[in-house]
Order: sequence, then structure tokens, then C-alpha cells
Amino acid sequence: MALEFSAEREREFQEVVARYPDRQAALIPVLYLADREFGFLSPEAMEYVARRLDLPLTRVVNTASFYTMLRKRQTGRFHIQVCVNVACHLRGADGLLRHLERRLGISPGEITPDGLFSLEGVQCLAACGNAPALQVNYEYHEGMTEEAVDRLIDRLRAEAAPKGGEATRE
Repeated sequence: MALEFSAEREREFQEVVARYPDRQAALIPVLYLADREFGFLSPEAMEYVARRLDLPLTRVVNTASFYTMLRKRQTGRFHIQVCVNVACHLRGADGLLRHLERRLGISPGEITPDGLFSLEGVQCLAACGNAPALQVNYEYHEGMTEEAVDRLIDRLRAEAAPKGGEATRE
């Protein structure tokens, strides 16, 4: 089955493309739409974007590869990205990453068995002044400590739990 935007994403695609003088300028916003629509940018999703924007596939792949905000593999419902660049590293990001590994029982690049969490170390979240920083999906959390991470994980689990108490994957 060929990938295709839903009606809602197609409307967004048309709005994005209309804002730019040429289709190449719309590439990053359209990649973001495809990421949201398909869950990540699979090779098929990148081919779809290249075709829709009439761009060479190599340009789409190169652009998608550069940006950590664009997911290139399946992730959990809550994708946790921990900044491990210099400022965050010096303020304890490596310890936070190890704490998350222990707490979630996964390593970077993995997804918890329930599908709720995935974990990744990234090079920069542009939050050096309030390091260490992480983001969950696209929500920033700065000045993080192990205790703050634990509260965040507990809150996310509670948000994901249906009334019966068990977590589900959307």
C-alpha cells in the first residue's frame, strides 16, 4: 500500500507549499508533516515527500538525516531525547541518560515493551543556558535532575493510562 497523507495532513501540505516561493523551501516543514503523519520518516515516507515536492530523493534524505527533530525510525509514544552535547554533558546529561536507561529498562535506540517510551541521545537541543535538557516528543524540559526525570516519567505514564489503569499505545 502506497503512503498518502490523510485529508487533514493534505490540507496542511497545501497550506505549507503555498507559503513558499519554491517547493524546495517547503522541504523541512513537509518532512515534519510526514513525520507526524507516518510516525517516522521511513525510506518510503522520504520517497513520498520527494515525489510530492518534485525534489531529488538524495536532497530529501540528506536533509532528513541532518535534523534530529525528524525521526528516522519507529519510536515510542513518548520519545525522550537527552542532549549530550558539551554544555549538557558538563552539567550531568550522561548521568540522566544512564538514569533513564535504568528507569525504563532500555538503551538509546530502543523502545519499552509496552511501546510507551523510546530513548535517544542527541547532540544539541539549543538549551545550553539551562542544561541539562531533554525533550519528550517536541516538549522541552530544562535544568533536569534525576528527581525531575522521575516525576516526568510518572506523569507521562499516568497520562497514558486508560481508566482501567494499564498503559496503552496510541
